Amino acid sequence: MNVATSAAVGRESASGGSASTEHMNLALAVIAAAQLMVVLDATIVNIALPNIRTALGFSPTGLSWVLNAYTLVFGGLLLLGGRTGDLFGRRRMFVVGVSIFAAASFAGGFAQDKGFLLAMRAAQGVGGAIASPTALSLIATIFPQGPARNRALGVYAAVSGAGAAIGLILGGILVDFLSWRWVLFVNAPIGLALALLAPRVIPETERRPAGRLDVPGALTSTLGMASLVYGLIHAASSQEWGSLTTVAALILAAVLLTTFVVIETVTTSPVLPLRLLQDRTRFGSYLVMLIMGAGGFGMFYFLTQYVQLVKGFSPLQAGFGFLPISAVIVIMAQVASRIVGRLGPQPLVLTGTICAGFGLYLLSLLTPESSYVVHILPAILLFGSGMGFIFVPITVTAVSGVNPEDSGIASALLNVGQQVGGTIGLSVLVTVFSTAARHDAESQAGRLSGTAFAHHVFTHGADMGIRAAAGFAFIALVAALVLIRVDAANAGSAALPETPVV
Repeated sequence: MNVATSAAVGRESASGGSASTEHMNLALAVIAAAQLMVVLDATIVNIALPNIRTALGFSPTGLSWVLNAYTLVFGGLLLLGGRTGDLFGRRRMFVVGVSIFAAASFAGGFAQDKGFLLAMRAAQGVGGAIASPTALSLIATIFPQGPARNRALGVYAAVSGAGAAIGLILGGILVDFLSWRWVLFVNAPIGLALALLAPRVIPETERRPAGRLDVPGALTSTLGMASLVYGLIHAASSQEWGSLTTVAALILAAVLLTTFVVIETVTTSPVLPLRLLQDRTRFGSYLVMLIMGAGGFGMFYFLTQYVQLVKGFSPLQAGFGFLPISAVIVIMAQVASRIVGRLGPQPLVLTGTICAGFGLYLLSLLTPESSYVVHILPAILLFGSGMGFIFVPITVTAVSGVNPEDSGIASALLNVGQQVGGTIGLSVLVTVFSTAARHDAESQAGRLSGTAFAHHVFTHGADMGIRAAAGFAFIALVAALVLIRVDAANAGSAALPETPVV
C-alpha cells in the first residue's frame, strides 16, 4: 500500500503564487496522472511477483528485492527529491522525475536477469522520489488557496487512494492476458505523454537558490538502509548469521547510519531535521507509521503469493481478492476524519493497531486448505479497517504543533517512514519466513511430497512471517500508548491534512 502526504502544501500556502486559470484543469490532470503512475507501482508489481520469480529465477528470499529495490530508494530520496523542486524549479524536476520513472520502467520490462531488473527498480525509485513530492508542490503553487486548491487536493487524494485498487486490477489484467513485463511497460507511454504535456500546461515555479541539497545525508541514509536490508536477507538465504558477508553488511549499515545522524546534526540544510523528532508525540507518530508499514508490506508480499501459488488464483482473481482492503481503508479513513476531533488521535490509533494486529494474526493461521471467504476475507477487512483508523489521526499528531516552515516535511516524513519501515520490515519478515520454511521442510520430509509438500512449506513460512507482522502491530500499539499525547481539543484545532493519507 502507498501514502499520500501534504509534503509542501503548508510551506506554499503563504508564499506560493497562483498560476493562470487557463490550463488549470489540464494541469491537474497531468499532475494526478503522474501521482497515479507512482502510487499504483507497489500493488501492480505485487500481483506479478509469482510470475517474476518463475521467469527470472528469484529465490523465495531474493524475490523481496523486487519490492525493496524500489521502496528503499524511493523512501531514502523522497525528501531530497522534494528539495530539488525548490532549488531547480518544480515543473522542471517534475518532468525529470516522470521521465526517469517511465524510462526505468520501460527498460525493466526487457529484463532478462535479476540484476538488471533490480537496477531498473532502483531507478524507478529515483524517478518516483522526484516526481511525487514535486507533483504535490505544484498543486500548492498553481491553485490559489481556498476552494480551487481544496478541489485540486481532493482530486489528488482520490487518485492516491484509488491507486492501490487500480494497481491490483490492472496488474491482474496485464499479467493474465499479456505478461508480467507489462506491469512495467505500461508506465512508458503514460510517462512520455506526461513529460510532453507538462511544459505546455504547467507554469514553471520560482527557483529558490538559497540553501543546498543534502546529498551526503540522503546517500548515507539510503546506502545504510540498503546495507542493513542486504545483511538481513543474506542471512536468511545463506542460513548463516555469522558469515563474513552478513556481518560486514550489518557493520557497514551501522557505520553509514551513524554517519547519517552526524551529518544531519551539522549540516545547515538537513534532509531530515532532527528537531522534528524531539517532540515525543511526533516521534511516536513516525514510529507507529514505520512499524505498521513493516507489517502491511509483509502481509501483501506473502498473501499475494499464497493466493496464487497455493490457492491457485489467477493474477486477476488475486487483484479482485485484495480490493476489499483498499475499499475499507478509504471508508474507515473518512470515519476517522469525522470523529478524531471529538475523541482525539490516541484512541483511534490504539483501535487501529489492535484491529490491524488481530487481522494479521488471523492471517497467520492459514493452511493450504483455508478458504478465501471464510478465512482470508474477514482477516483482510479487519486489517484494512485498522489501517484506515490509523492514517488520519497519525497525520494529525505528526503535524500538530510544528512551525509553518516545517509542516511540509513533517507530513512527508510519514511517507518516508512507511516506505522505510516497509523495506526493513519486509527483510525481517522474509528472514522469519525462510527460517520457518526450512525447519518445516525438514519436519515434513518423508511425510509429504510434490505439490502438497511445497504448499505446506510455503504456507507455514508465510504464516510465521505474518505472525511476526502481527507482533509489529503489538509494538506499534505500545508505542502509541506510551508516546502519543494529543487530546481531542488540540486534535480538533490541528490542521487536518488537506490531502488525506490513504
